[in-house]
Amino acid sequence: MLFLGKRIQKQKTINVINPYDQKVFETLGQSETQDIEKAISAAHTGFEMLKNMPAGDRAGILNRTAKIIAEQKEDFARTISLESGKTINEARGEVNRAINTLKLSAAAALELTGKTIRFDHAGQSKKVGFYTRVPLGIVCAITPFNFPLNLSCHKIGPAIAAGNAVIHKPATKTPVSGVMLGQALVAAGLPKEGISVLVGPGKEIGLPLVQNASVRKISFTGSLEVGELITKNCGMKRVTMELGSNSAVVVFRDVPLGHVAKKVRRGGYTLAGQVCISVQRVYVEKDIADEFVRELSLEVGQIKYGDPLKEDTEMGPMIDDAAMQKAEAFCEDAKKHNGIIILGGRREHSFFLPTIIINTTEDALIVQEEAFAPIVVVNIFETIEEVIDKVNGTKYGLQAGVFTQDISKALICARGIDAGGVLINEIPTFRVDNMPYGGTKGSGMGREGPEFAIKEMTEEKLVIFDQLP
Repeated sequence: MLFLGKRIQKQKTINVINPYDQKVFETLGQSETQDIEKAISAAHTGFEMLKNMPAGDRAGILNRTAKIIAEQKEDFARTISLESGKTINEARGEVNRAINTLKLSAAAALELTGKTIRFDHAGQSKKVGFYTRVPLGIVCAITPFNFPLNLSCHKIGPAIAAGNAVIHKPATKTPVSGVMLGQALVAAGLPKEGISVLVGPGKEIGLPLVQNASVRKISFTGSLEVGELITKNCGMKRVTMELGSNSAVVVFRDVPLGHVAKKVRRGGYTLAGQVCISVQRVYVEKDIADEFVRELSLEVGQIKYGDPLKEDTEMGPMIDDAAMQKAEAFCEDAKKHNGIIILGGRREHSFFLPTIIINTTEDALIVQEEAFAPIVVVNIFETIEEVIDKVNGTKYGLQAGVFTQDISKALICARGIDAGGVLINEIPTFRVDNMPYGGTKGSGMGREGPEFAIKEMTEEKLVIFDQLP
């Protein structure tokens, strides 16, 4: 854990396991119940310092943090790869994104403004006023294993930009990069009371944190089930929830199928499918379905999986055995729902092989739930109304992709698909860090992207002046 800028050794420890070879990568001290109160106490002090710090100074801290991470890019990338199983190139990409996210957060600190209020609309000609946006206080940031650095930056960056203090609870399986980020922030000039990183299981550390009355804001990325547990226990707090998905792609007959297959290969199997916006469902017009499946099979069959630290590895291992057991269960269920596994469908050592399933019924787990695995199901459709109903026919709604050259079909899908983002001629896995990112239904509430997240980390404060007689 990280407290007052230093790594703290504890009697109880957590072994961080490399998913590829199952060896211990690093050992960290596990936070205890009393550490929560210590972190809360420090955060109260940190908040007083940060809320009174000029926005330019907070922006400077974030920009300097980005510079420190850039200077240590390979160390951060190697850490991400070893603790999460990402390929080294995927990890380097995440580090680059994290640097950009911090810079965007710094810019957001300088652009946070209020608005003048016209009281003469109500006949109050002598009154003038305005509102500003002020920080909330203590922000609890809870992050998942799959993007342990960049998703932490998406929560911590805007929180600090707004003038809040942060208590970060990283995923127990991937806490090292979160601790390194906290150290970089303090090295960049953040008051050491402004960031604590608590390491430990969700039930022991996360739940008491979200229940603590001093925490004013919770920003969580993870599963729908844990998100629901948090909202039931957090009380009167601001919450941002980035939850699960089973993102769909719609393929109409008027597009180059080889191009779409290459896109789906990237979107369905990056990080072994362990991405919230991973392509999981593909709906293809009936008369081109066979050709598309052939193209996709050729692409997916070429994916090279293996040692994540090797430069030519395209897909690394899954995070743990439980994740692979879930993937196996989804494949078995698909077979019971008329599905045919035409590629993969099984594990090999620490890998789940890149998998394609075709022709399941719409009530199969692979259609209705989130696999979080390198599995793509391809089903057919005949009408645009049918496919919109199928895309919307789950409890999730994060992002969806639609491939067509017909602008009318694109607009109908954009209006009809119930998701936080509808991407035309792009896979739903696409994300840049300055866009508003978030979902509908069981995929969450609120939006990330520093420009948008900073507003969720603040509240409006109204100031009115009246004229004395």
